[in-house]
Amino acid sequence: MEAIALDRGYDPAPGPRLAGVDALRRQAFARFQELGFPTAKLEAWRFTGIQPITSTPWTPAPEGTHPATEPFGAGGARVVIVNGRLDPALSSPLPSGMRVLGLAEALETEPGMLEARLARIAPFAEEAFAALNTASFEDAVFVLIAPGAVIGEPLTIALVSTAGAELTVSHPRVLIAAGDGSQASVVQVFEGSGRYFTNAVTEIDVAPGASLTHTLLQRENQSACHVHALAALVARSARLASHNVSLGSALARTSLNAVLEGEGAEAAMHGLFIGRGAQHLDNHTTIDHARPHTSSRELYKGIMDGSSRGVFHGTILVRPDAQKTDAVQTNKNLLLSRQALVNSTPALQIFADDVKCKHGSTTGQLDEAALFYMRARGIGETEARALLTRAFAGEVAERIPSEDVRALIDREISERLGPPAAEAIA
Repeated sequence: MEAIALDRGYDPAPGPRLAGVDALRRQAFARFQELGFPTAKLEAWRFTGIQPITSTPWTPAPEGTHPATEPFGAGGARVVIVNGRLDPALSSPLPSGMRVLGLAEALETEPGMLEARLARIAPFAEEAFAALNTASFEDAVFVLIAPGAVIGEPLTIALVSTAGAELTVSHPRVLIAAGDGSQASVVQVFEGSGRYFTNAVTEIDVAPGASLTHTLLQRENQSACHVHALAALVARSARLASHNVSLGSALARTSLNAVLEGEGAEAAMHGLFIGRGAQHLDNHTTIDHARPHTSSRELYKGIMDGSSRGVFHGTILVRPDAQKTDAVQTNKNLLLSRQALVNSTPALQIFADDVKCKHGSTTGQLDEAALFYMRARGIGETEARALLTRAFAGEVAERIPSEDVRALIDREISERLGPPAAEAIA
């Protein structure tokens, strides 16, 4: 892919030419050429090597392919994106107060919205993969939530990669705009089959007084590579609840940046990453307190087994005008084998003097005293480990509103550690 992108005069987005987007694509590709792929010399990439991405001859994912299995979210309101392109045939009707547009329709009916938001919320000036996505995306999905709409049914956005026998790359693009005073929930799921590379960008705009719950589930194929830049703007008196679950992919990097740009804005960010084998799961978060009287709560947990590697790098930024900021960040990691490793880097950057901010990080193994206590009462070692691991994950999992996502986390732990004690006894 590096040879194609940097040496052969790569033509961004070889799909349909769309006026108003081509200039943006070429600007982004020019910036990508200047930046190049990130290396370990950059602090943000110090613990994550991307050789599996740069050394593989990826080809653009084909159009018109079909998922090997039913995409996540069957039976509810669902939008399906296959290899970065909206698939209306697999999507289902939407609840009242919500619209979903593809790129061509959005350019025709909502050009002002695109100009104001597309690549503005997630800028690509300093992010090489975001620049590559902006240069390369062929379609995009825009979720528009009407002002004042209160939508009880969650919308699932299933992003599916179908590589088949090829080594393919796709660049999915999603923009979610929650109108003034609206309330809604969106579940975004990445999955697929074969060996492929997903390079995604999601932009979220939470308007004044709105409340958006966003659940991100990364369950890519275990041989896939995954890079996802997610950026959110949270306006005055608005609230964003983010739930980020990372389970799949051989190499996964998720960057989540939330800017609290309005007074009284709130963000709650919860994450859970579970690795095994030789998986590498990297989570970078930034909560930018840009205005006074903003608050944030962040809890990320990692569970690593085998020789897997986890990364958590979380930054709370308090700008000079952001007095009365209230922020708490916590990272806890559980190592299930002696070969597993987590690099945790919590950080505070505070440029105001009237704030309440704290952070903390812990990494360790299962409590041997608790294991001994449970085994002394007739619970086998496998079941005891599974119970303690579930309890550790539960602090994050129980906050996720999607019952389907919670059930999948439980199945993942069962697959790796064995069923709950009650199931084993039965």
